Amino acid sequence: MAASPRIELIGTAGPRGWPEPDCRCASCSGLRRAGVAFEPTRALVDGVPLEHLERTPLPGGYEARSPGGGRLLVAGGPGERPRPAAGAVYDAVLLDLAGHPEHLGLLRHLGAVAPGTRVLAVHNDHRLPSPGELRRRLPWWTHPPEGPHRTLVLGGVRSGKSAEAELRLAACPQVTYVATAAPAGGDAEWAARIEAHRRRRPHWWRTVETTDLAGVLRSATGAVLVDGIGSWLAAVMDETGAWDDPSRLEPRLEELVAAWRATRARVVAVSDEVGLAPVPLTAAGRAFGDRLGRLNQRLAAESEEAVLVVAGRVLELR
Repeated sequence: MAASPRIELIGTAGPRGWPEPDCRCASCSGLRRAGVAFEPTRALVDGVPLEHLERTPLPGGYEARSPGGGRLLVAGGPGERPRPAAGAVYDAVLLDLAGHPEHLGLLRHLGAVAPGTRVLAVHNDHRLPSPGELRRRLPWWTHPPEGPHRTLVLGGVRSGKSAEAELRLAACPQVTYVATAAPAGGDAEWAARIEAHRRRRPHWWRTVETTDLAGVLRSATGAVLVDGIGSWLAAVMDETGAWDDPSRLEPRLEELVAAWRATRARVVAVSDEVGLAPVPLTAAGRAFGDRLGRLNQRLAAESEEAVLVVAGRVLELR
């Protein structure tokens, strides 16, 4: 890689700016009320306008050369995912992270983005709720924290908790996805939910379907996404016969908490917030809710971050 080019972003928005003219969406309206506006993406590279640099077209964008010989990969516009040249390692990439943060993960997976590559978000627009939301997400993508680092993502049914967890690891080059729920025989709706999750995940992520969650956490060193703790607990209660005798579950709970505490990985785990659901009418349901609630508390206490997702909005838990 050549010496890192000096890049000054003059504008970072999509071609119509942000807010977009005459757009009444909440994102654009909020910026308009705040008197904030972002110009369409423009940049100076070593003092030279980006559009004046030598460039080579690529699917989804282009490769450019800085005056100092630096190699840049640039997304052609919102929604574009530039394909890297064969064997290329870029000094800087200007990407549509608002729409496709997983593309950065793919570029890292392919080796086109190295630890020293500068990553810049361009073509930002009202696909994001606000600039503040972009600022919240960018550190996960541009400088993913190394392990050990634990995040517990809590939420109710259809709250957006799984999507939040996936966003946090989208730009990682390697992710082990631990699926703790298997399709229930004859339950087409549940199978469809699981299949929707599979389709949403990047194809280069590795999927592990297991209830040996403690074993995964003990051996993993990269990024791990666990979805989710509630389905793991239900499966382990089946395995141990804990629906009739909840005390049989305790050794597995202790094993999981110990592995969570000792892991070397960057782990993001999804769990159900039981306080958002009605109190179950059956003893078995109450036993499940009690143990999941306590397990959530213990994992949160051993986590660097814990968040609650409600209607797709995220609340940091301090």
